This record gives sequence, structure tokens and C-alpha cells, in this order.
Amino acid sequence: MTIILPSTQTRAWSKAISQPGKEFDPTPLSILSGSIPTGLRGSLYRNGPARLERNGRSVGHWFDGDGAVLGVHFTNSGATGVYRYVQTVGWQQESQAGRYIQAGYGMVSPGSWWTRLTKPVKNAANTSVLALPDKLLALWEGGEPYALTSDTLETLGLDDLGGLAGKPYSAHPKRDPSTGEIFNFGVSVGAKTTLNLYRSDASGTLRQQGKVPLKGLKLIHDCVLAGPYLIFCIPPIQFDLLPILARLKSFSDGMMWQPEKGTEIVVCDRATLEVISRSHTDPWFQWHFGNGYELPDGSVVIHLVRYSDFQTNQRLKEVASGQTHTIAAGMLWELRLNPRSGQVLEMQQVCDRSGEFPITPPDEVGQPSRYTYMSVHRQGTDIRTEIYDAIARFDHQTGTLTEADLGSHRYPTEPIYVPDAGQPGQSWILTVVYNGHTNTSEVWIFDADGLDREPVCRLALPQVIPPGFHGTWKAA
Repeated sequence: MTIILPSTQTRAWSKAISQPGKEFDPTPLSILSGSIPTGLRGSLYRNGPARLERNGRSVGHWFDGDGAVLGVHFTNSGATGVYRYVQTVGWQQESQAGRYIQAGYGMVSPGSWWTRLTKPVKNAANTSVLALPDKLLALWEGGEPYALTSDTLETLGLDDLGGLAGKPYSAHPKRDPSTGEIFNFGVSVGAKTTLNLYRSDASGTLRQQGKVPLKGLKLIHDCVLAGPYLIFCIPPIQFDLLPILARLKSFSDGMMWQPEKGTEIVVCDRATLEVISRSHTDPWFQWHFGNGYELPDGSVVIHLVRYSDFQTNQRLKEVASGQTHTIAAGMLWELRLNPRSGQVLEMQQVCDRSGEFPITPPDEVGQPSRYTYMSVHRQGTDIRTEIYDAIARFDHQTGTLTEADLGSHRYPTEPIYVPDAGQPGQSWILTVVYNGHTNTSEVWIFDADGLDREPVCRLALPQVIPPGFHGTWKAA
């Protein structure tokens, strides 16, 4: 039997997280190659954990890092970048103290266990962003969003969107491209665990809420807007709740994979926010969905990145240390579902490349879509020790993968799809790339139909942007 030992070799990507991200004021960005497309007008926003250490203590999990948002504004005069920490209450308190005070997803607060009971879990505001007409929201799993100014990214404070009343607002809202409505959810923990459903207008103001009772605390990170439905696939994660509530264990350390329970599928009516069906099927885990849509026969197709177990959580914990050794290969799958009964009609893997962060063009969310864009590992990459080092487009019609190979030691973030403002049918893919050779970060712009060609433009950023999670585009 061959025993594979964890690698102690420092990986190029680890340099991007070994030091906290450094803020910078609005700064004109120089062009390294190519030119900015004339129809690319608007703002790219990206969020992610930018500080993973204070006073010699590291965070317990990558998800614990303080959120910082990058904004890149494209105008007729060029591109301007700005980078700011989200000044959450926890960030302010810990910056002043010079040490960690609050608990997080993967860490308990310091001190005796009885003093921990009075300390909240920090809203890190580090997972995603939602662009609204008059502000930008920094999103996190377990709390209200933080509002930022759209231009300079100054923190305005918590925003209850006109009715959250302290309930959490997840990091994965879905915007209907035809109505502008925004659908989202959040899981509340109390005497009874509740899946809260939200429908907002295009300004983000809450217009309708619904509730779905849950048996115990559930890990629900994303949902699907599929035509007339909101769909949740709830993995078989069991929380060791008493030690978590007593602050003896973190949420991450208190979760157990129990495949015998199967994955629960909850289908809701997007108009009424009421449950249509609940069912159980074979176990799997997913963080993210690409898209969902209704077929003429009434069934629903869902694209998702599926894992066979929950090892992905351990791997993401390791990322914060700068070294990974746990294999957690997520693959793109397609599921077909009877929404009325919840019965899974078909489920198959459609791509054999390890990847994550699947996205669909925003004007096709909830509608039939041909392409899924995602982060992937390059062919031949050691997926134990390397984070995603390429982006690609999967064609669900032909089954082909078109890859942007950025070369060795270059690490792109989740691809962001941007329609051209002046040319119908033309679109771009934007990604922030960390260059491990030069220890610098750049913005790369690709033709969405030509990922396998050279980028049409590369822009230099003034500071390293640590690898993050999700972003969005706001048209000018």
C-alpha cells in the first residue's frame, strides 16, 4: 500500500494569503496588454476573506477571514480600482483590540467557555456582493448584509432591507432577469429552525417573506431559481448543536456527515413562497448551483457542482493555512426533477474536470441556458495542493469544455459574465488573477466566446488581492 504524505512545499498561491490584504484608494489602473473593450462600461465587484491572522493567531477556517471588497470601475477614461475592508462591528472591535474577540464559522472566541456565551459569532461580510441601484451589499451566511457606497466602498452599516428584523440574508440571492425581482433566503436558529424566504423588488426592498420549518440546524449555502420555483437541496449534515450553542465547538467542527439520511429536496412556489414538495434522495453535498430551468414537460433541470461527501469543508479549512492536502473534487452534474413530487428523474455527471463557482449569464438565470462558466483545475494539476488555476466554459449542448489556461502559478477568481453595452451578442468574462511568479494581482478580460484565446486586456492592480469567493457586475 502506498501512503501519500501531506506536502510541506510552499505553494505559489499561499503568498496571496500570507499577509492581510492592503486597502487602496481609487487608483487608475494601468494596461499591461491589449485594450479595454469600448462596450465594457460599469463596475466589477468582488468579495472575499482578506485578513486571516491577528496578533499571531490564525483563523480557524478560511470562511472566518474579514471581508474586503474590490471595485473596478470602467468608464470612457479607463479603469479605476478601489479596495476596502468591510468595517463590520467585529472588524472594528478586533482592529482596536489588535486580536480576535468574537467567534466565527471555524473558531470559538478566546477565554473561558462561560465568557464565550456573551460573545456573538462575527458577521464577516466576506462571501458575496449584491449591487443595488443606490448601494452595494456585502453578504455573509448568518446575518444581515452590510451596505457600502458603490463608488468608494465606504461602509454604511447593517441594512435590514426594510424588514429583515435581524434575520440572516444569505450570500446567494437570485435576480430574475425579466422582472428584476431578487429572491433569497436565510436560516434562523432558535426554539425551531426556520428557512426564511425573501422576495425583494429591484431596489432590494423586501416585499414578501415566507417560512419553511426545518428539523434541526441545516447547512444551506445556495438555492436555485428555476422558472416558477425556488429549489433547495439540503445535504445530510448533522450539527452537534449543544456544544456549538455552549461555545465549546465552532460550527465547522460541530458538523458531521451522515449520508444515511440522504439529501432533502425542497421545492417552493416563487409566487407564494410556499412549499410544493419535500423529498429525500441519494446523499451528496454541494456549495453552489449554476442554474435551473423548467422544461416543456414540466420537469426542472438543475446544474450544480456535486461532491460525494463533506471533505470539501476540511479542504477549505486548510486553505487558510496556505497548504492543502485533502482531496475534495467537485464535479459539474445535471439533475432533472419532478417539482410536484420532488422525485429525481435523472442525475448525471456532465464534466470530468474538478471545478467550482459555476455561473450562468445573468440574463438566463432561471431560464434555459446552454453554458456554465466556472473555475477549474488545469489538466495535470495536483488537486491536493493547488487551488483552482484556470477558468472554463462548459457547453451543455455539445458536452465540450473550453478552457482559459493562464499558465503555471496563476490563480483566477470565479469568472464574471458581462454583456457588452453596445454590441448585442458580445460579452466578456472578467476575473481577478493572482500571479504567483511576480506576487501581483491583475484583472483579466476575455471574450466570452474565446476563453481559449489570449485575454483581450490585462490590467495591473496596485496591491495583491487575496483569493476570494464571489463577485458581480453592475452596468453603468
